[in-house]
Amino acid sequence: MVFLQRSNPRKRPPPASTPPVPPAPTPPEPPPSASASASASAPNLSAVDAAAALLAEAGCTLLVPPHLPPSLPSPPAFVARLTRDLAAGPAAARLLAGLAAFADSPTRLRQLLLPSSPGSPTSLARALLSVPALQPGLLGLLLDKLPEHFDDDALDGAPLQEDVGRLIIKQFRWLDLLVDADAFVAKLVEVLSVAPPRLKKEIIGSIPEIVGDRSHPDVVSALENLLQEDSQVVVAVLDTLSDLNLNAHLQEQAVTVAISCIRTIHADQMPHLLRFLLLAATSVNAGRIISQIREQLKFVGVVDPRAARSKKLKGKASATSTDGAILHALRSGLRFKNMLCEAFLKELKSVDHPKDHKVIDVWLIMLIYANGGALQKSAEKILKSKILQGYIRETLFNQCIRGNTELVKDHFMSYLSVSDYLLACKEEKAREFATYLFTALFEEFNDTFSRQELIGSLITHIGSGVSYEVSSALDIMISLTSNHSEELIPIASHITGILDYLESFHEDNLRKVYEIFCNLALAAGFNSGSGGSSIANELLMVVRKQVSNPDMKYKRMGIIGALRIVSAIADANPAVSYSSSEQANCEEALGLLKMAVNSCKFVTMPLILLYDELAALFESTVLHSAITEWVGEHVAEFDTLFLADLDDGQLSEKYLCESIEGELWMNLDGNISPICVNILPLVSTSPQKSQACLQILASQFLLLTTIERKGSEGSLGGINALLGCPLHLPSAKILDESRWGSLSELEKKTVCHSLYFAINWIRELLNAFSTQVAARVDNVSQRVRDETAVKLLKRLRNLILLESLLNTILKIYPLSLPELRYLGDYAGSASTSKFNHGRKMEEESMEGPSSNKRKKSRKDKAASDKLNSDEKLKQSTILDAFKRAGVIITQETNKASSQPFPSRMMSKDVENEANNSGELGHVDLMAAPVQLDIQRFKFRTLNVSCLSLINYSEAQDSTYSYHESELPLYLYLLRDLHNKLDHLNPQSKPFFSTSQAKSTSAHCQKSTGELLSKIQPLFSSLRKHLDGAISMIKDRSDSCPDNWSSFSDSAGNPHIPYVMVSKSSIATSVFKEVLGCYRKLLGISDLLNQANMSVLKELLQTFQPSEIFDDDLSEFCPPLVPSNVDYLYIGAYKMFEAIMDPVCLFSHILASDVLITMQSILNSIVALLEKSVESNGKNIHVGCSKEIIPFLRKHLALSAHKLLTSDFPSEERENGSQSKGDLIPRILQIYLRNSESTSNLLGDLASLVSYQLKVPSLKTKSTTQEISHGFPTLCSSTSYSWYRVLHEENTGNFNKMIKQALKTRSQSGVAEENILDEIEKSVKVFVSLIGTCKTYEKVALHAMAVKYGWRFIDAFLKAFNFLETQFGQHGDRIVKMIKDLQKATRIIQTICAEAKGNKRTMITSKIPGAKRSMERFVFRVKALLEHCSTEESCSIANLKHKDLHGHVVSSQVYGDVDDDLNDAEQEQMETDPETPADENDDNIMEEDVAEDDEETTPLDD
Repeated sequence: MVFLQRSNPRKRPPPASTPPVPPAPTPPEPPPSASASASASAPNLSAVDAAAALLAEAGCTLLVPPHLPPSLPSPPAFVARLTRDLAAGPAAARLLAGLAAFADSPTRLRQLLLPSSPGSPTSLARALLSVPALQPGLLGLLLDKLPEHFDDDALDGAPLQEDVGRLIIKQFRWLDLLVDADAFVAKLVEVLSVAPPRLKKEIIGSIPEIVGDRSHPDVVSALENLLQEDSQVVVAVLDTLSDLNLNAHLQEQAVTVAISCIRTIHADQMPHLLRFLLLAATSVNAGRIISQIREQLKFVGVVDPRAARSKKLKGKASATSTDGAILHALRSGLRFKNMLCEAFLKELKSVDHPKDHKVIDVWLIMLIYANGGALQKSAEKILKSKILQGYIRETLFNQCIRGNTELVKDHFMSYLSVSDYLLACKEEKAREFATYLFTALFEEFNDTFSRQELIGSLITHIGSGVSYEVSSALDIMISLTSNHSEELIPIASHITGILDYLESFHEDNLRKVYEIFCNLALAAGFNSGSGGSSIANELLMVVRKQVSNPDMKYKRMGIIGALRIVSAIADANPAVSYSSSEQANCEEALGLLKMAVNSCKFVTMPLILLYDELAALFESTVLHSAITEWVGEHVAEFDTLFLADLDDGQLSEKYLCESIEGELWMNLDGNISPICVNILPLVSTSPQKSQACLQILASQFLLLTTIERKGSEGSLGGINALLGCPLHLPSAKILDESRWGSLSELEKKTVCHSLYFAINWIRELLNAFSTQVAARVDNVSQRVRDETAVKLLKRLRNLILLESLLNTILKIYPLSLPELRYLGDYAGSASTSKFNHGRKMEEESMEGPSSNKRKKSRKDKAASDKLNSDEKLKQSTILDAFKRAGVIITQETNKASSQPFPSRMMSKDVENEANNSGELGHVDLMAAPVQLDIQRFKFRTLNVSCLSLINYSEAQDSTYSYHESELPLYLYLLRDLHNKLDHLNPQSKPFFSTSQAKSTSAHCQKSTGELLSKIQPLFSSLRKHLDGAISMIKDRSDSCPDNWSSFSDSAGNPHIPYVMVSKSSIATSVFKEVLGCYRKLLGISDLLNQANMSVLKELLQTFQPSEIFDDDLSEFCPPLVPSNVDYLYIGAYKMFEAIMDPVCLFSHILASDVLITMQSILNSIVALLEKSVESNGKNIHVGCSKEIIPFLRKHLALSAHKLLTSDFPSEERENGSQSKGDLIPRILQIYLRNSESTSNLLGDLASLVSYQLKVPSLKTKSTTQEISHGFPTLCSSTSYSWYRVLHEENTGNFNKMIKQALKTRSQSGVAEENILDEIEKSVKVFVSLIGTCKTYEKVALHAMAVKYGWRFIDAFLKAFNFLETQFGQHGDRIVKMIKDLQKATRIIQTICAEAKGNKRTMITSKIPGAKRSMERFVFRVKALLEHCSTEESCSIANLKHKDLHGHVVSSQVYGDVDDDLNDAEQEQMETDPETPADENDDNIMEEDVAEDDEETTPLDD
């Protein structure tokens, strides 16, 4: 066994009372060889007799019988006497000659080596070696005799007394001294090199007991050479090196020797080598040891694939085998040496390529993880990082787990814990890796304990309540129950624990839960008599109870569960064979479906959910014909419920309800239409029943069209009449301004509900019939497709008109609209809470949403009486009106209404909405339906297939290349596309708000790849509409009412005189939406994957300039290839750059939108290069050069500068500063981040902002002052935005420099000099911006100074390590920099002190963070100066209390100060809720650097 070297030399057991040894005499000449005197017997005998006589004088009897050892008196006394006798004269030579003659006989030699008596371990040879005069000669004699016994192989394993060779080696151990150590060691090494393995290991193992510390260098060198010649002695050599008391140099040499053996050593000796290396590790060589182990260790865990596939060989790797011993050695070495773990983690961080990772990396991570402690978290984080970067892949874990059951068994819990950690990560890639680990562990370990532990861990994740964690854990369970259902049946009782968490699951997870149990039930058998059928019985019992429960929370569980069971047991193409008959399964499914329908028959929301879920089930699964026939019969009552017959396309009789007259709207089929949708009569005749009846209209129609498509091979020809049939709605005459005001509340509600149900009916029509044109259907001709597309476009015109009318009405008559789809947990609606579980359909009324709040109205009234006079005079908002009307304002709705709508309407439109008190006014079809968007989550959602209408046109034979009258249709679809892209990529917050609709349709559940494949055909249409909008913007004509009216009449829209379409408004809106969709598409991360690279190329190819731009690319060498992605990126950028100039002449806001789109192109390039890049800068999958990034940055900075230096058009000045204030910061950020020298530019702009804030705000001189500095966008209304952006960018730029500075230790002094210059520039910018507060005394500005001040100080604290290394060369510059920075910290301290006295909460909330940063800054400065400077130049004391102007304040007690901020100031300054206000702290930053009376800084000499 290998042990670590001892700190002290190893000592032999102390002898009994040894007298002091006199100084050794000069060694005599070595005795003549025995062979020289062999010819004469007499001289030989005389030499032996002479030696015997000398020994006899000392008390030793040499000549004894051969089987007995020589008689020896007390060894210490014998040695002392003999030493005295041999002190002078040739006696020593005679004795050595006699001993040599005596040892000629092997028997006599053995006598010399045996112990003199049974009770004494000392032999005569050992006693004579203690005599200095005899030792050199006798050592040489014994070493010469040793080769004579090399061939005694028969003695291998014999007792020590019989093995002369081992007896000789024994004599060398624990000698008190070596007279000539160098000669002896040289002779010993010479013998060792030729010794047989039996004696070689004996000699190597005895070296620590033979040689002294002085000889260790020679010994280490000899052992090193020996290892190169003979690998069989590795273990013995390692043991010896461990026992030697080596100095640091020799220890490092020994480690080097051991490392060199890693590659060549035999596998069974590897644990000993690893144990030696790990025990010999120090803080100096730990990194090298770990690195060499990683590189050279051939871990045997790489399994033969054939063995892994073979069931006979699977799991045969034993934990006690070589691999197990290696792991045990590694674990024992890592357990008590954290520096080794840290060295490995550091080494692992530096690996930046997948091929450089090895199996040993995985095992080392697991061993560190098993040790626990602080390093466990570090191991977790590094493993997660490597997985996310793609460096550690599944194949590594596969080599560790597959086929190594016994080896992994001891570390099973570590693997499971790592899997748990990865499954709880937010990143999807980490959870996918955890999915693999759980599956691999389940398949590899078939024992009950391991699988129970694994299933229990998954159940814990399922009950965690974290949505992404729950979803991934359920996916793993689905995979296991699908592939290993029979193996899971014995432990199914553990899986039933999922049922405890059903109430917290949303719909998607509920579907997964029931799929898990359906898989188990199918494996056990739904109708079998086996014991496993209890799973199916329990599942059916739970679902029946849930469906019958009146509570919506449980009923939705039952509906989803029932339909999932139906899909499992009534599947026409089952994936598994049932244990029972197909007919029995179908009857069971049909009975369950009937029970679900009957339980929801008289309640609205459950029935809507059931119809929608059933339609989705038919879309994805082919069910048994009996199920399909029964559902078809059930939805056949649609005609009776919702349709009415017509005579020659007209109503048989006029319908009149009180003062509301009915008429047919939007008849596309004319006189041949046989039916109409009977909306108005159902709304008005029976309020208790009609609303609930119409609520299921859309969902039942969805189910009807799904059944029709399934039965007609995708065609909807059997119900084609529904597409063109008219709608029975209130007469358009009542929408006249004069008649609207005379309607009663009930009549107004009837009109609103009629329009609302008509809107959702048309939306479902579009969803259903767009499937006929979005994809080719075999039995639908091209002519029918074209006719259907034209009708759908007309229906889209109907939809735009209806939504605009309803939106206008809701402005003056707020009303809560009924929900037409079950929202579940997506949109945060009140559908679940609002559902009256015991109420039946006929008991529901249209007053429901308002009457539900009657009890609460009393509390609201009492609260309103407490309003003060100021609040009563406050102007009402849209939300206030909704609350008064009883509308339930959810968090999502409130958020939607609170966000600005810059891409939909201007601030002037908002004011008009608030001022309209009772008149409908003009209806702009292009204005965003703000009121509808607030409640959009209740509407039926448009499917992705509807977006295909962007590619169609109504007037295909027109001479015009682009139809302006169709832009409203395309705008509506573009807004819906933008909304869907928002849901596809929710983590990116849009700069321009495009839609507040809450959409949770099936498109959100589709994968990104599926959605991109359906959107890809729309790219050319996006470009076409962008070009059309640009041409209309250049035209600048006001309106196009004639074209819209003509097409509107053909669509059957009623003539409403106050409906208008603004040409400039529609062109602007289309332009914004196309750019917004383009940015969203580029922002989709999955678009940059190799699988979607063709989609990316087509998107870029579509948006290429019409003119050749190759001349602009002359600076690239080699030239860019047109087929490559980098060329397409530049082409897209050039196209938007070309359109910015004409757009800028029309609207500064639109030009800013173009600039932001150009920035998104650059961001996409950076993301693409970061996703997959090689060392040469070329993308692995497509040729994309890094050289295009500086090229685009340069052009982007020029474009941003052009916008900042251009003036707003007059019409945008009138629109207010809100949009301007939102855009300027973004443009300024783009300008700063893409400029060549950000630090210099920050310094210039900081001076301009400081000047702008210092100038008095005189109205007569404002224009001249704003333009004099060359930036018209820098004015009094935007100065706060400039100030904030400069702070943010300066701090961000400083952080980048600090990261670069920490990497410059190995770089040249020029690089360090440049970094120090950049740090100085950032400090000057910061001091300049903070200094502005001395002359500009606005609280909002001061709050920003404090907020960004302590953030900059925190960043500066990270630079002290770099400054310390540079202090020797640039000490004066660094001291000056700190002095300048101190000026800013004093201003911040003064602002905080005044804010406390005046109770300015906007500032006090940021004081704690500022205080901590300032205190750390003071002490870091003091430490820097004391460590690097020889002068006492820093002291700490209390500051004098002064104001911002430098005047000493006699008292810190402030009088009453009016600190009320005006509204503009509050809008400009954002509150910072991160740190709470600490108004009770009386010592806010009072402990700063001391100041003397002459205002000198404490850093002055």
